[in-house]
Amino acid sequence: MKKFLMASVLVLAACGHMAAEETAPGAPGAKPETKEVWYPSRYGAEDRIGAMNLLSPEKTAEAAKLITTGKTYSLGQVTGRKTPAYGPRSFSMTILQLSDGSGTPMGENKAVGNDDLVNTYVGIGSQIDGLGHMGIDHRYYNGVPVADFVTTGGLTQFGTHDIPPIATRGVLLDMTKQFGDPVPAGTAFNKAEIDAAMAAAGVTVGEGDVVLFHTGTMKSQEGSEELPPTEPGPGVEGAQYLADLGVVAVGADTWALEVIPFEAETRPFDVHLTLLAKNGVYILENMVTDELAADGATEFFFTLGAPRLEGAVQAIVNPVAIR
Repeated sequence: MKKFLMASVLVLAACGHMAAEETAPGAPGAKPETKEVWYPSRYGAEDRIGAMNLLSPEKTAEAAKLITTGKTYSLGQVTGRKTPAYGPRSFSMTILQLSDGSGTPMGENKAVGNDDLVNTYVGIGSQIDGLGHMGIDHRYYNGVPVADFVTTGGLTQFGTHDIPPIATRGVLLDMTKQFGDPVPAGTAFNKAEIDAAMAAAGVTVGEGDVVLFHTGTMKSQEGSEELPPTEPGPGVEGAQYLADLGVVAVGADTWALEVIPFEAETRPFDVHLTLLAKNGVYILENMVTDELAADGATEFFFTLGAPRLEGAVQAIVNPVAIR
């Protein structure tokens, strides 16, 4: 038996050697290598903020010129116990009395007050996904291995506390003008659709911009305590196209940003991987875009200061658009 096993190993080794010679890169009849090289980042192997490198004082000053009326738009939804979310994500709040918890007034001036305790997943409601949110085969943005930065007590790299203040040009692409209101679930926005939306809006997307898609999905689900299982959104080609244009973040009035069902059944959340892991572009989910769309606000000043929660993967946010 041992001789048989040894002979088998030698035969397999020889076959493997011959196969390697026959299919070596560059050899006649060799198949092209399919392994994708997606790191290091264009911003350098040590970079940890991705496309935020494209923000600058000059970009902020230029974007500020878009403010002509002073009208403000809250892009974050109210988050609470009834906010739709997939389990186990949930939100709870407990109100506590100051002092000893009994509500007894303090001092001669009878000072009283309330405190609050919030227990929540920060991946519900309007949120920003940091670069530590999703990766490829246990490697995240810039190829950083999961073991190098993930602990149960928080991320040691890519935490939302390191996201710089965002003050830049925002662009709204109203996809309901192409596809109806709401845009049918499963509709993918790729290069052709994005170009058409830019042309219809009379805008072009540039370096350092934040792009928001309006699909009418959030408004169509108003009052529901459940998230829809499918949605419209950018496809992989569209996501890469926006990254190539130099955007710092992409958002939509949908819970996952990207088109669902996925373009390829065997490649879940490929848009997340394209934006976050491969390009360092941040994701904004559940953005409230209805008022911007109703006002025809195709470009505006966009600002967001992410909560500086040390080591957090995501953050509940309320970005503001100003015209």
